[in-house]
Amino acid sequence: MYRTMIVAKMRPDAAKPIAEVFGESDTSTDLPALVGVRARSLFQFNEVYLHLIEGDRPIAAAVAEVAGHPAFRQISNDLRPYVAAYDPETWREPKDAMAHEFYRWERRSS
Repeated sequence: MYRTMIVAKMRPDAAKPIAEVFGESDTSTDLPALVGVRARSLFQFNEVYLHLIEGDRPIAAAVAEVAGHPAFRQISNDLRPYVAAYDPETWREPKDAMAHEFYRWERRSS
C-alpha cells in the first residue's frame, strides 16, 4: 500500500465543508478509482490541513495523471475557498504539497 500526506492551510472553520466536498467526490465520481485511493483521512491542526491518502499505487504519479480530469478540477475549485497552499512561494503543482515520509514503523503480525 502507498501513502501520501498532503499539507496545506485551511480556514479554521472549514472542516465540515471540506469533508462535504470530499464526501460528494468520493461517492459520486470515478476520481478515487482513477487515483487508486483505498482510504482517505482528513485532519486539522489549527489552520493546518492534513490529507492522508492510502492507495494501490504511488499517489503522486496517480494525481499527476488525473490533474486535468474534470472531476479533479471540480474538487480543486470546490476546495479553493477553504484550502490554500502551505507555502504559496513554492507551490506549482499538487506534488508540491505532498509531505516527505522520513520514518515508518509497522508492527509485524504474529
